[in-house]
Amino acid sequence: MRRFQKRPSGVLPQAALIAVAAWAMPGESAAQPVQPAPDRWADALHAFGEQDAAKPCPAGGVVFVGSSSIRLWDLPRSFPEFQPPPLNRGFGGSELSDSLRHAERLVLRHRPRAVVMYAGDNDIAGGKSAAVVAADFRSFAERLHDRLPKTKLAYLAIKPSLARWRLACEMRKANALIAKACDADARLTFVDIWSPMIGADGRPRRDLFVEDGLHLNPAGYRLWAKVLRPFLPAPNAKVSSGNPEP
Repeated sequence: MRRFQKRPSGVLPQAALIAVAAWAMPGESAAQPVQPAPDRWADALHAFGEQDAAKPCPAGGVVFVGSSSIRLWDLPRSFPEFQPPPLNRGFGGSELSDSLRHAERLVLRHRPRAVVMYAGDNDIAGGKSAAVVAADFRSFAERLHDRLPKTKLAYLAIKPSLARWRLACEMRKANALIAKACDADARLTFVDIWSPMIGADGRPRRDLFVEDGLHLNPAGYRLWAKVLRPFLPAPNAKVSSGNPEP
């Protein structure tokens, strides 16, 4: 905690000390990351609603949800074998808690047979702990399976990146906690994209990123598609979510 000092003596009045101690009590919001405003995604959600109205997504498809790494992914190009193509419901800058909060509009209404999630990267960068990210993932999975008990959920590991390498330790912790949760439920899959993105020098591979060192270039997305593809449902299987009708 930052120490307050009075100029020559370095002694604070007793009342001020009491105030500082109260301010620093455990559990106070000053020590917690700021939660994003729930309505900051109103424009993105409105756009998704217009897309749904113009071209409804048939039940039994595959929905990709999460942050900008999903939003920027050219899914039809990466997975041309899927017809219709996977539905992209990524919105840049979002956190896992945003996907949880808006799960109905992003995922549940489409009744998919499979969901692919990439989220948690921005959460850690925003100051959330690995434990909070893992808890939000478990809550998302519970909400998904309360409504769609047979839908599969594949979680893409939080990626190592050049721009956020200083956060690698906490990201690894979050990945480990989420992998453990996936091990406990056959409907959940942890997809390790961390390991193949690390180079021989033990750091993120520069050849997978655009100039900002955070977002993927085409080579990065080719790698992700290659690692993920074995965990997706067969594209030629009968299109059905397998879930009971609402």
